[in-house]
Amino acid sequence: MARIKRRYYTLVFALFMSLFMSAMMSGVVTVMNTGLSEGFMTRWFHAWLVAWVIAFPLVSMIAPVAHWITQKLVAKE
Repeated sequence: MARIKRRYYTLVFALFMSLFMSAMMSGVVTVMNTGLSEGFMTRWFHAWLVAWVIAFPLVSMIAPVAHWITQKLVAKE
């Protein structure tokens, strides 16, 4: 199986983290605002797409900072 080079770790991490979090959060907010009524999937998909377009670049920028802060706060074994 072909693997992605290590130097792309942060970008791949940001891709998956933003995809999963934006999907879950937009789903929850869509249910809270409109319920599971007819057209839910269309409303959720639109909300997710908008959220993901914003989340991906933000996570790409914030992930290294979050890793740095975490390394400072967590004790080394």
